[in-house]
Amino acid sequence: MKRFTLFTILATISMTLFSQTGGFYDFKVKTLEGEDFDLSSLKGKKVMVVNVASKCGFTPQYKDLEEMYRKYEGELVIIGFPANNFAGQEPGSASEIRQFCNQNYGVTFPLMEKISVKGDDMHPLYRWLTSREKNGVMDSEVRWNFQKYLIDENGNLVDVMYSKEKPESEKSMKWLSSK
Repeated sequence: MKRFTLFTILATISMTLFSQTGGFYDFKVKTLEGEDFDLSSLKGKKVMVVNVASKCGFTPQYKDLEEMYRKYEGELVIIGFPANNFAGQEPGSASEIRQFCNQNYGVTFPLMEKISVKGDDMHPLYRWLTSREKNGVMDSEVRWNFQKYLIDENGNLVDVMYSKEKPESEKSMKWLSSK
């Protein structure tokens, strides 16, 4: 009986651990300029992952994101992923996106290559972000541009903030101040 109980406990722990298919730090992505970017380089920092677009009603959040990135430099990294999944609001090429972000918002936080954040061609990172089976925390759906995923210093998904919620909302400030 003791062996069966021990086996059951070990099996449950194993199933829980292995239900996650990798973690945040296991992903490698490409920058907007096509360079490799290893998310493991962000260990020890809080990360806000945001799907961005140049022609959206929420596009002015680029300004808020940039201010937050500069204000919390060293503690927080914001990563923008341009995506054209919502009403064609990010039609630009990599160079057009970079030019737009530099000229209009002075963006210095990392921008990655344009990806898909929903549907059959969803990027693997966003599959992880949106699937409890993969991230071990929650299911979510990317509803629109400028949705924010909060990752702690250990690479764990903490929460999601939807588009209407500003980058420096009460929720994100509480997350930033948590240890």
